Amino acid sequence: MPLDASLASWLTLTQVSGLGNEGLRRLLQVFGSPEAVLQASISSLSQYVKPAVARAIADDCDESVLDAVAVWLDDPLNRILTVADAEYPQALLNTADPPLLLYVKGRLDLLNVPSLAVVGSRNATTQGMRNAEAFAQSASDAGLCIASGMAQGIDTAAHIGGLQGAGSSIAVVGTGLDKVYPASNRELAHRLAQGGTIISEFPLGTPPLAANFPRRNRIISGLSLGCLVVEASLQSGSLITARMALEQGREVFAIPGSIHSPQSKGCHALIKQGAKLVESARDILEELGQSVTISSFKGENQPEHPLFVHLGFDPLDLESLVQRSGLTIAELSAILLQLELDGHIASLPGGLYQRIT
Repeated sequence: MPLDASLASWLTLTQVSGLGNEGLRRLLQVFGSPEAVLQASISSLSQYVKPAVARAIADDCDESVLDAVAVWLDDPLNRILTVADAEYPQALLNTADPPLLLYVKGRLDLLNVPSLAVVGSRNATTQGMRNAEAFAQSASDAGLCIASGMAQGIDTAAHIGGLQGAGSSIAVVGTGLDKVYPASNRELAHRLAQGGTIISEFPLGTPPLAANFPRRNRIISGLSLGCLVVEASLQSGSLITARMALEQGREVFAIPGSIHSPQSKGCHALIKQGAKLVESARDILEELGQSVTISSFKGENQPEHPLFVHLGFDPLDLESLVQRSGLTIAELSAILLQLELDGHIASLPGGLYQRIT
């Protein structure tokens, strides 16, 4: 099916090298519509953009790009929204730099549901993954849509938790929507397309370039009422999302962790800077003014194993456990194996063990 003339004009202008969001917004303010921009003379355009950009606007666009978009839109799951469309997410529209175009795969209705951003480390701990999934599912069950970036680690766990709850999940990606990155999340992407939403401001065919992901982060935070950082090192890109959330007037939350864990340093830094320390999804929901109708975390009220007196949430080696518990290595090994199979502890590199429930 051929593209609508208005959408074709939007797509044509977003192809122009050197124009960018700011330049296009300036032209739209002056000329009123994408069609009027394309019909303007080079001399008129040059009053507001560089002459080279004005000439590029006047040149014919690559029709193969428009043809590829038309084919992509044949799939009923796929849509493209402009800032002029009623379905465009209002929370994002009220930020300083909303994308002028959004490629959407999945449920449009989720774009205007109150959302919570949940982000964190790609190299997450087992406990961090469990926390992300549990917090996300509880918030989703309370009616919040979970927004994240579909990266490995915390993002993946957050999407899984969101999809398990009533509010579902939105993934904001740094590639074109005809690509899945990382490839290991192909099945997750399918689930999001069917029961949630995947969005991108990047044209079809865009590869996972490093510069795309900080830009993606402003959309994650811009869609949301608040941003929860589950685990993050001091160099984590999640701190960029948290900073953008603050700049956009959103609440920022952080889960504390072990003082010995590098993956807790970023969260602790955020808390020192004023982020709200949270220990349960209830803390977030109450702060955001959402109705608190959440279930307990798994195992929350179960009796503790006697070994937990000696094995805490900080990693511990087997020799130290022998000294603390008075048990033999054989006895401890059997207990630790069963606790790991039951999902209560994790074995870590270097012969270390850590409680995770």
